[in-house]
Amino acid sequence: MLRHAANIFRLGVKELWSLARDPMMLVLIGVSFTLMIYTAATAVPESLHNAAIAVVDEDVSPLSSRIASAFYPPHFTRPQMIDSAEADAGMDAGRFTFAVNIPPNFQRDVLAGRPAQIQLNVDATRMSQAFTGSNYIQQIISDEINEFVQRYRKPTALPVDLAVRMRFNPNLTQAWFGSLMEIINNVTMLSIILTGAALIREREHGTIEHLLVMPVTPTEIMLAKVWSMGLVVLVSAALSLTFIVRGLLQVPVEGSVALFLVGVALHLFATTAMGIFMATLARSMPQFGMLLVLVLLPLQMLSGGTTPRESMPDFVQNIMLAAPTTHFVELGQAILFRGAGFSVVWKPFLALALIGSVLFAFSLTRFRKTLSQMA
Repeated sequence: MLRHAANIFRLGVKELWSLARDPMMLVLIGVSFTLMIYTAATAVPESLHNAAIAVVDEDVSPLSSRIASAFYPPHFTRPQMIDSAEADAGMDAGRFTFAVNIPPNFQRDVLAGRPAQIQLNVDATRMSQAFTGSNYIQQIISDEINEFVQRYRKPTALPVDLAVRMRFNPNLTQAWFGSLMEIINNVTMLSIILTGAALIREREHGTIEHLLVMPVTPTEIMLAKVWSMGLVVLVSAALSLTFIVRGLLQVPVEGSVALFLVGVALHLFATTAMGIFMATLARSMPQFGMLLVLVLLPLQMLSGGTTPRESMPDFVQNIMLAAPTTHFVELGQAILFRGAGFSVVWKPFLALALIGSVLFAFSLTRFRKTLSQMA
C-alpha cells in the first residue's frame, strides 16, 4: 500500500510540474477563476440599464413633453428627439432600442376622453432589454398620463395587501448569483480539460510509453492525474471564492465554505474521470476540444444552474440525474445561497460519490484497454 501511495504521489507531482511548464493552461486557469468570474457577475445588468430610446413628438404639447422627459438615466439614456422618418432607419442601424411615437392631437384626445394611442417600436433583437424595457415604458407612460389628467398621481389601492419578502438575496442582486454559478461551471469545465489534456499531452510527447515500462499500474497513473489536476482546480476555486467573490465583488456566502469544498472534491472525482475517458476517445487536442463542446454544454445547461430543472421536460430531468453536475449545482446552491448544512445536502453528496465511483471504474477500464493497445 505504501509503495502504491508513493507511486501515485510521485506521478501526481510529475503532472503538476508538467502543468507548470504549460503557459496556456496556466493562463486558462487564471482567467477562468478571475476575469470570467468577475465578468459573469457584472456583465449582465441586474435590470434595465442605459437603454437607448428615441421619441417622435408629433403632438408638441405639454403632455407629450412630459412623457418625453420621463425617460432618464440610469434605466434609459436621455431620449433622442427625432422625426418619424428617422425612426425606422435609426432602429435598423441599432442607434436605439425603443422608439416612442406620440401622434398629433394626442393631448386633445386624452383630455376629451376620446381613444388615443401611442406607438412603441421595439428592437426585439436585444431580447433582455426589449422584454423588460417595454413593460417599463408602458408603466411610465400610463403614470404620466394619469397624473396629467388627474393633476396628481394617485396610488392604486389594491384589495389585498401583498407582502413580498425576498429570502437569500433581498435586493435581487444579479452579481450574487452570476459569480457563484460561474465558479460551479468553471470547476466542471477545467477539471475535464486539465485531466484530458494531461493524458493527450503525454501521448503526443511520447512519455506515455515511458510510463508503460515503469513498475506502475494503470490505476496508479489514473489516480495520479485525478488527484493532481483535481487539487489544482480545488485550490483555484477556493482562492476565487475568497478573493474574487467575497473580496472584490462583496458577495456574501451564507453557508460553510469548507462543506462546499468537500462537495467540490467529490465532484472533481467524477469529472476528472470523465476527462480521462474523453481523452482515451480523442486522438488529438482538437478532437478533444470538439468532444468537450458536445459534453460540456448539455452538462451546464441542463443541470439546473441556468434554468430550474422543474421547468424542463420530465425525460430530461430523469436523464440528468445521472450527470454529476446536476447534484453539484444542487448542493452548491443550497450551501452557498441558502446556508444549508450536511443534513440537507447529504443526498447530492451521496449521489456524487456513487456517480464518481461508476465513472472512475468505467474510465479505468477504457484507460487500461487504451494502454494495452499501445503496449
